[in-house]
Amino acid sequence: MATAVQKIASLGDRRDIPFNKLVLSQANVRKVKAGVSIPELAEDIARRGLLENLNVRPVVDAAGEATGMFEVPAGGRRFRALEVLVKAKRLAKTHPIPCNVRDAGSAIPAEEDSLAENSQREALHPLDQFRAFQALVERGTGEEDIAARFFVPVAIVRQRLRLASVAPALLDVYAEDGMTLDQLMAFTVTADHARQTQVWEQLEKSYNREPYYIRRMLTEGAVAATDRRAIFVGAEAYADAGGVIGRDLFTEDRGGWFEDVPLLERLATERLAREAEAIGAEGWKWVEAAIDFPYGHTGGLRHLVGERPVLTDEEQATYDALAEELDRVYAEHEGDEDLPEAVDLRLEEIETAIAAFQNRPTLYDAAEVTRAGVFLSIDSGGSLRVERGYVRPEDEAQVGGSGATGEPESDGGDPATPPRAVITVGGQPTEPDEDEETIKPLPDRLVTELTAYRTLALRDAVAANPGVALTALLHRLVLDTFRHRAVGGCVEARIAQVHFPVQPDELKDSVPARSVEERHDCLAADLPADDQTLWDHLAALGDDARLALLAHCVSYGVNALFERVSPYGAVSPASIEHRIAEADRLAQAVGLDMVDVGWRPTAANYLGRVTKARILEAVREGKGEMAAQLIDHLKKGDMAKEAERLLADTGWLPEPLRVAVSDAADDDGEIEPLPDFLADDPDAGDPDAVEEDPSDPPLAIAAE
Repeated sequence: MATAVQKIASLGDRRDIPFNKLVLSQANVRKVKAGVSIPELAEDIARRGLLENLNVRPVVDAAGEATGMFEVPAGGRRFRALEVLVKAKRLAKTHPIPCNVRDAGSAIPAEEDSLAENSQREALHPLDQFRAFQALVERGTGEEDIAARFFVPVAIVRQRLRLASVAPALLDVYAEDGMTLDQLMAFTVTADHARQTQVWEQLEKSYNREPYYIRRMLTEGAVAATDRRAIFVGAEAYADAGGVIGRDLFTEDRGGWFEDVPLLERLATERLAREAEAIGAEGWKWVEAAIDFPYGHTGGLRHLVGERPVLTDEEQATYDALAEELDRVYAEHEGDEDLPEAVDLRLEEIETAIAAFQNRPTLYDAAEVTRAGVFLSIDSGGSLRVERGYVRPEDEAQVGGSGATGEPESDGGDPATPPRAVITVGGQPTEPDEDEETIKPLPDRLVTELTAYRTLALRDAVAANPGVALTALLHRLVLDTFRHRAVGGCVEARIAQVHFPVQPDELKDSVPARSVEERHDCLAADLPADDQTLWDHLAALGDDARLALLAHCVSYGVNALFERVSPYGAVSPASIEHRIAEADRLAQAVGLDMVDVGWRPTAANYLGRVTKARILEAVREGKGEMAAQLIDHLKKGDMAKEAERLLADTGWLPEPLRVAVSDAADDDGEIEPLPDFLADDPDAGDPDAVEEDPSDPPLAIAAE
């Protein structure tokens, strides 16, 4: 038998009740007023009317009789908003208020009505709010008007409307709770729906869906507005050129992202070219401009010494007055957290004027300017960086050249008009506007293709002529060894001189050091300074002289150093193995004996810097067991001094200085393991070494 459905008899009685017959019920559960915006609600009711009736109950006396008054247990905010309008005389006291009236004797308590009204409602979904705002905008309502009508900041309205820039497919995912609001907002940094969808598809397979990660993926091909190029070009110039700036209305984006990177690069380069033209007009021989230069780009160049421009009496008086005013204003407002706007603007004007005096270009000798140049770049703050007065080696005045005075050669033009500076921007030369009939330089790609063919032919020809090949190699190595040139050459072979970051005190006065220095000075004395003359000189040398010079140059590239292997360094344990093994082969090939070159074990260079056990081991190997027993009772300092005396003429060497007797590689090409000294006592070479503890585990030694 089917169960009978219980019918609802009534949804309540609706009645218009004069406002002065209503009172707020003590049963209203909303007691805390924090965040309750009564004035805003009053303004909304005044404009839109009461969208929802009050829920009231009759007030009865002790006998249970109706008094004609009604209490409001549900709708307290609306009642207080109406009360505000009545007090402001915008609403009559007797104005009828639409109410839903419940019986005074209802079995449902008044507190339950109040609680149900506030807990059963759901906040509007942000997507629904966006769509509602969007509909108002489509009807012609402005963002400010929408914000005023709904009493929210304009930024909130713009944020909700910005959700329109998200792909509809992603809005559907959000509507189905497939992503959070924060994730959806992260997608608004770009209006590219295809890119948004692509990123979301990637994120669905990833564990990381954090909003910051979404923003990073969407902006990885853009340039932040804080980038030096963006600051240098400026957002306005970039936008005027058709560039798009992506912005994030939901987080602090510090100016957004410049999405068209090629356009930004072109605008930055064009501005650098304009600046270079203006600076080139100062009379410099060359101006080299680039967005950035590597560290050390001025290495090997002579920097001109200039003079600061002297201020005239009038300029000095103006400068002093500005400095005095600056000090006075700062003193008057010392301790103030916020300066008045007028004072702040005046301080900015004073500081700008003072900076104009202080940043005047340095004055250089006119003759030096015509052979020097300028580096132009963008500093980390996006400002133009100008480095004036650098002379390249090839531009130095040649003694006995064009006039024995060393003055630069004249091109025969008007001496009052300096020649145009050679300007390069980003490595590409810039040329003045010319007629179409003027022969212009060949395209870079064509030149590259032609020189590639020439390079291959040149390789074949050099390989067939060992004499020329030896001269070319020797020429390159001599430049590296004696001239220390940073520029490259035709032959990609070079000597990277190895310096010693860690070295014993006596190294500079050792027999090898004196020998190398004497040989170097002797060979350098016969070498011409000019490259072409040097080539001719090397080609004319006999075979013995050429080989001697070649050996000297190659020796500067020998690196037999042991290095500590850092997890963050560029040197790996395997490379150290190969280096030590090759050093052993080289030592065997030349018959190196460290005793012959003057090395002796002393307390300073070895014995005083190792443990007592190693001192005794050295004496035992060099003088025998009896000698070791004679000093084993001494303190370490005395033991080291006595060991130095005992080993003086024995020819004993520590393992790092011994020549390996076996080949470094087996027949199968495997490199032998490191010698024992590379995997033994950890205290070797440490002046603060402590006595060995037999219980300590063995550690790898770092031979210094």
